[in-house]
Amino acid sequence: MEDFDGIERETGFGPDLSMIWLHGLGADATDFLPIIDALDLATTTRFIFPNAPRRAVTINGGMVMRAWYDISGFGANAAEDTEGLTRSAESVRRLVHRELERGIDASRILLAGFSQGGAVVLHAGLAGDVALGGILGLSTYLPAVGLLQDGPGIRSDIPVMLTHGIYDPVIPLAIAERSAALLTGSGVAVDWSTYRMGHEVVAEEIGHINDWLRGFGSR
Repeated sequence: MEDFDGIERETGFGPDLSMIWLHGLGADATDFLPIIDALDLATTTRFIFPNAPRRAVTINGGMVMRAWYDISGFGANAAEDTEGLTRSAESVRRLVHRELERGIDASRILLAGFSQGGAVVLHAGLAGDVALGGILGLSTYLPAVGLLQDGPGIRSDIPVMLTHGIYDPVIPLAIAERSAALLTGSGVAVDWSTYRMGHEVVAEEIGHINDWLRGFGSR
């Protein structure tokens, strides 16, 4: 993919596991580079950190920043940028197909994302055409549910891990809980856990993520 905007890192020669990891609103591809050293996977892994495009974000006063889609709010009546969300989800799917072309089996491709990035990977994977190995969503939620329910439906053959802070001031815990319940009700195997934290990532959470990911590395 010649127009790829982001960072790739491999933990060794000949990776047989790929992780496509999306940053949150206003961050960039460097944000989760430290996760490579924090995790202890049992196999050589290719980490792919794409950059979101720059766009005006309504909830931040129209400031231009890296964002996967626009956000006007989290209330029931807030308009959702389904076009931006769909476009970003498609860009993730193109990265998935690039990994398939590079010889990585679909079951060895994982999607991960923090906050807004997590929302995108949930849509990209659960409405995608490939049975991926798993999806990891950190401090996130499932927006534009109708895109999934009224479109291809929600895939139930991809395991999902969701983590969230009980003190999250950005994406309230209740919103994340509803997303987890909706996915569980749709037949998705959801590993759900909460932590005494805000909108962030903490050591205990990383330990649980590592345990979940290590299962893919040993297959």
